[in-house]
Amino acid sequence: MTVRRPESTHAAPEVSVVRKCLEGPSRWLGGALKGRAAVATAAALTLCASGCAALPGGGRVTSVKAPERAEQADESYVRLIPVEPKNDWSPQEIVSGFLAASASFDDDHKVAKEYLANPNAWRPGPRPSIAVFDDRPEPKVFGSGDQLTVRINGTQLGIITTDGQYTAFQKSVQADYQLTRNAQHQWRISALPDALGQTMLLNKNDVDQVFRTFNLYYFAPDKQTLVPNGVFLPLVNREDLPQRLVQAVIAGPTTWLRGAVWSAFPHGTKLVGLSLDKDVATVDLSKEAASGDVEQMSAQLAWSLGQVSEIKQWRLRIEGRGVVTPEGKSEVQTFNDWQANTPDGTVGGEHRAYMIGAAGHLSTLGLNNFLSLPVVTSAPGRMARPAVSPDQHEVAGLSPDGRQLLSSDLNSNGVPRVLRTAKDPEGRFTPPCWDRQGTLWTVETSPGKSMLWKRERGKTLKPVWHWGLDGREIYALQVARDGVRVAVVAKIDGRKQVQVGRIAGSGDRIDAGSFVPVSSELAETDDLSWRDYNTLAVLGRKTPDTQVLPYLMPVDGSAVTSLGVGSLGEPLSIAAIPGGPVLIGTKSSSQHLVCHQSAYRERDSEWACNVAGSDPTYAF
Repeated sequence: MTVRRPESTHAAPEVSVVRKCLEGPSRWLGGALKGRAAVATAAALTLCASGCAALPGGGRVTSVKAPERAEQADESYVRLIPVEPKNDWSPQEIVSGFLAASASFDDDHKVAKEYLANPNAWRPGPRPSIAVFDDRPEPKVFGSGDQLTVRINGTQLGIITTDGQYTAFQKSVQADYQLTRNAQHQWRISALPDALGQTMLLNKNDVDQVFRTFNLYYFAPDKQTLVPNGVFLPLVNREDLPQRLVQAVIAGPTTWLRGAVWSAFPHGTKLVGLSLDKDVATVDLSKEAASGDVEQMSAQLAWSLGQVSEIKQWRLRIEGRGVVTPEGKSEVQTFNDWQANTPDGTVGGEHRAYMIGAAGHLSTLGLNNFLSLPVVTSAPGRMARPAVSPDQHEVAGLSPDGRQLLSSDLNSNGVPRVLRTAKDPEGRFTPPCWDRQGTLWTVETSPGKSMLWKRERGKTLKPVWHWGLDGREIYALQVARDGVRVAVVAKIDGRKQVQVGRIAGSGDRIDAGSFVPVSSELAETDDLSWRDYNTLAVLGRKTPDTQVLPYLMPVDGSAVTSLGVGSLGEPLSIAAIPGGPVLIGTKSSSQHLVCHQSAYRERDSEWACNVAGSDPTYAF
């Protein structure tokens, strides 16, 4: 559908594009339609746009869907076909046309460059830096004669960097475009704004339509567990998508995860080619890859390419060596070959749930019959918010007032040991958590300040070297199962919000920082737990005066969804695990209960609150 240029003195934001919708690898909708056909096409385009990747509510994109569930590459999307500048266009129309044409990534922005007096002076490349505006600004002209200034003023929402990382950064921006009239009396842009440099300016709608979020996968420090690194990629056409994903993962992680993860691809490795025969892809890497670990490179490629549904199997070829086969695998690999590297940790295995039973003792919670059985029978009421170590030999928790961090052998009937008492009279600890390596984590916090503590297996409790939220009050902290990402509930601008950061370094040089907001949909959040590597289960409220309820919050900034239906009383704590039921500790009529969904694999199934006790938790 061609959008006609309006009669006004400057072009509207969408004036210079023909919008087409792609479904699958090669089917297009669109064209110059009239009457009823044009209306039908407009409706189709609206549906297409609904499948596009939306900018997150705040912060950086940190992950998207798992390969076995990834469907982004199959979604229909809007492709922007730019319109060349017309001979009689005014300076305002030239700038508006350039901004609209910039959203088309075809042919290295060939059409957008036609708006420039010197097309070779602007080289955005396939992955330019993008300044994202809330709307396409209205241009205003200053000056007279054959050289003019066209100024735009707008609100920047954030930046997409050249490595695909989105960072929310709202500010007002003024940008001046210098225009000159050429020998044919046509206006062209002679100088781009100094304020933007080589950064491209797109509005939010353009980004939503042109870009998609994909995961690139890199290794945690254990070089076994993969960590998702979500990036924005412009989706020019489906045929190029596999190549672009491989090129992106070879290029390395975004600045947000750099230093916290590791890539198996040796420096200088390049993609020589990628071919697809039916559903089998052949990935050709340059000779530099010969020094890399074939198994680890294969795992990274498998999880990254697993988001492209056309590819079911693939083989790896290295320049000078031919096809290389990972040890114990076939020459033609499948994505299931590398499920052991899941960011969610060990595949399969029994989920072990614990809680504080009705009598005040630490108890197991059967997930088949939801019956509790005490495992620690020392004096009741000594420990709250328990966290059981991965080897299930130790339990950590808090004193009932939250001012002491406690620890006890899981099968001991002795009195819990005090690991630390809060120094500040108003101080307390967040409920402790364990990572997969058996390291214990908690935050000592009071109004306006906090300190992150860790205790490695067999060592003493120590503060971390750098804690990025030391000036914030913290209410909850949970380390992801990949051991690299960490989610917190922190008090920011007077409200409790969810943020995600990353843990880098080792030993005494731990840097836990780079925290960014995940979503702005909830007014406040009280507690959280990792449901899987892409999703947090949280307790929060939509508005300050509404009830606290459970929600699922994707960490890529996608829409928050409610979890379950029915009465929950007063929810106090939440626990989750991949493939298992979400558990909620609640208070109803002065009685503490543990709730679970009657059919937990169905998001909208009813809550059942029939287990007496509190503070449910999982060991993993």
